Amino acid sequence: MAVPFRRTSKTKKAKRRTHLKLEVPGMVKCPDCGEYKLSHRVCKECGSYKGENVSGS
Repeated sequence: MAVPFRRTSKTKKAKRRTHLKLEVPGMVKCPDCGEYKLSHRVCKECGSYKGENVSGS
């Protein structure tokens, strides 16, 4: 079985893991109520999407 010749340093390990991080979702302000919501989704606060009320109530 293959064994690494040298131990991987902290710097080398950190450089390899630079892409393994959490990303913030794309949040936009709702034009109707002003609350932040995920883009291309119905607003949870007022139930509108693209200026139209699409909620059941």
